[in-house]
Amino acid sequence: MPEIKINHSKITDIETVIKLCPFGAIEVKNGKVSINELCKLCRICILKGPKGAFELVEKQKRQIVKEQWKGIAVYADHFKGHIHGVTYELIGKAREMAKKLDYEVYALICGSCINKSAESLLEWGVDKVFSYDYKELKFFKIEPYTNVFCDFVAKVKPSVVLVGGTNLGRSLAPRVAATIKTGLTADCTLLDIQSNSDLDQIRPAFGGNIMAHIRTPQHRPQFATVRYKVFPTPERLKKENAEVVQCTIDTEKLSSRIVILDVKPKPKTLNIEEAEVIIAVGRGFKKREDLAMAEELAELLGGHVASSRPLIESGWIDSHKQIGLSGRTVKPKLIITCGISGSIQFRSGMSNSDVIMAINKDKNAPIFQIAHYAIIGDVYELIPKLIEKIKTSKTTLKN
Repeated sequence: MPEIKINHSKITDIETVIKLCPFGAIEVKNGKVSINELCKLCRICILKGPKGAFELVEKQKRQIVKEQWKGIAVYADHFKGHIHGVTYELIGKAREMAKKLDYEVYALICGSCINKSAESLLEWGVDKVFSYDYKELKFFKIEPYTNVFCDFVAKVKPSVVLVGGTNLGRSLAPRVAATIKTGLTADCTLLDIQSNSDLDQIRPAFGGNIMAHIRTPQHRPQFATVRYKVFPTPERLKKENAEVVQCTIDTEKLSSRIVILDVKPKPKTLNIEEAEVIIAVGRGFKKREDLAMAEELAELLGGHVASSRPLIESGWIDSHKQIGLSGRTVKPKLIITCGISGSIQFRSGMSNSDVIMAINKDKNAPIFQIAHYAIIGDVYELIPKLIEKIKTSKTTLKN
């Protein structure tokens, strides 16, 4: 990318030079003319300024020796040693990509008293688990966790780093990427790796209207975050020479300005990402009270009610039950969408479900493009009939 270079010896009237830029990008710092982030590269300063004072030059591209960066690392997200499910999904994707380049798969875990958790990761096809086990890491604090992550990257030099799109991961990954000055793509829906080790990162952009294809060929490692349930959970696999590597770090780097006074358990809430059956409701419902029939259907099927964005914005349903790009990604065994047209934003959050049944009055509704079973009709007519049919079937089975 080009930039403006300043030849200070050519500038005699600083006040006049400052007025050249209509965007206010020319300023004085420490008695010298400089250009700030407001510069639009319009070149007015070059054309109208003192001859030779301003010059457009190309920045020297950063060169990376890709051969020095090998392996694919996964950050093991856990709470008190209990590994989050997204970690296993990312290990599965890492195994798939590593196979193409004959790379090793690494896992990074940090915390306190995490030996058992580190050992358990070996059962998922990881070649090496790098464990930072310190009492200072008992609770998540951004400064020490960032320092540990950066220490791991500096020592191991992985080509790719995958982090789960959890609350912790979304806080930690950007901080680490910024610290080591590399790129990060958040909420990827597709990942692949090229023969030259460049990572193909694909994610929805502009409200889901396009799929952005992102690469960072001149930066290593390549960071990406992925939401839970985007990739399948792999089969367990323990490699013969797999091992846990106990890592050390200067304890001064584990200090933090954050002092945790108390930890209170968060009340358990419904996690629709874990639901095996979901009844998803949308604008086909005219009144809030009408959602009762969807709740009854969900109860009969042993499932949970979720929603598209419009009903969340109307305040009819809790935001934790939203499916889509700005909500949760789900992968139930069965999802029945009721009165949902199926925008790309919504479909991105549930298209990997095992069985999709869609009910909608509009035969051209986009949801039918991915539905395994499409029912054209009014939810007010079809859901009561479906409830009655299920009740009848259950009664017959009992008898």
